[in-house]
Amino acid sequence: MALTDAAIRAAKPAAAQFKLFDGGGLFLIVRPSGGKLWRLKYRHHGKEQQLSIGRYPEVGLKEARERRDEARKVIAGGGDPAFEKKRAAVAASISVANTFSAIALELIDKREREGLKDITTGKARWLLSLLEPELGQRPVAEIEPYELLEALKKVEASGRLETAKRLLAFSSRVFRYAVATARAQRNIAADLQGALVAPKVKHHAAIIDPEGVGALLRAIDGFEGQPVTLWALRLAPHVFVRPGELRQAEWTEIDLDAAVWRIPASRMKMKREHAVPLSTQGVAILTEARGLTGSGRLVFPGQRTPHRPLSENTLNAALRRLGYGADEMTAHGFRSTASTLLNESGKWSVDAIERALAHGDTDGVRGAYHRGAHWDERVRMAQWWSDYLDRLRDGGRVIPIRRAAS
Repeated sequence: MALTDAAIRAAKPAAAQFKLFDGGGLFLIVRPSGGKLWRLKYRHHGKEQQLSIGRYPEVGLKEARERRDEARKVIAGGGDPAFEKKRAAVAASISVANTFSAIALELIDKREREGLKDITTGKARWLLSLLEPELGQRPVAEIEPYELLEALKKVEASGRLETAKRLLAFSSRVFRYAVATARAQRNIAADLQGALVAPKVKHHAAIIDPEGVGALLRAIDGFEGQPVTLWALRLAPHVFVRPGELRQAEWTEIDLDAAVWRIPASRMKMKREHAVPLSTQGVAILTEARGLTGSGRLVFPGQRTPHRPLSENTLNAALRRLGYGADEMTAHGFRSTASTLLNESGKWSVDAIERALAHGDTDGVRGAYHRGAHWDERVRMAQWWSDYLDRLRDGGRVIPIRRAAS
């Protein structure tokens, strides 16, 4: 006799599981725990098989019969519904792993294990979050160029031209990785080169005139914020490293006796260790800082926890407190200040200045040679530069730079 909903609801669990039969091989298992499971019994190549159809009441009697009928059509065609179900599950799993978001996260994780800095992977995850609403769950091989362009144009229309440009570059990396791992045929982002409005190039604001530098240094000396922020601000013009390299400095990297700071490759933009010669002024600032933070790992720990460095915006915020707008001076601007005035001095070779700035060298052999060849010059230059900064700061008068004869 065929089952009814009333009969199913009335079925109570017993000490041992039992079956309620409907018809066409469909039956319901009632377990001692009270669970009720639909099963379909059928034969394939003369061998009895069972197909799980679902749990009651999530799958009601009507839907169970519909699933039975669909399965019997597969059987009538010579197929095995249990095998088809497993294949569909595998296909769904593969499809999920092949979405734009899944591949992007896989790429980010790979680059993280390769040593990419936390701040860079954090930006990558942020870029992914902007693309997820439109593209996140789409199989990467099925995404068309117009779909990606539409997502990018939405960002562009909001006025965030630089963000749209970065999103295109990020998307291109994801598609290249999908191609490399055999999950896409081509990098569709490459088709969109030139489709976006090019943002205007923005340079990091910097003070590059000697009189202005002197005023800035005097303002820094008068900073009344946190001591750690003050020490970072005071050290920044002397070492002119990138703000992230400064903020994340660790005491194990610094040898005050040898007057050298060795920044590991993992934290450098060019992925090469960078040695920074420390002037006597730099050593003095770090010695003072060590009295407060030397027992910890970080030279410049954040205010909330000693286990994390100063935040990315701390130094720029401090400059704003000192009265310097974003269009006047930034933490990154100390590099431009040093580059400009050191080059204008005519006292130092271009290679020594570029090496001090940790700029890349496309010629690996030449780069390796110059790293060693200019160390002594860089040590002398570091001390000259700190002495020059002191002269600019003291007395408030402009110290002219004499250009070397060409």
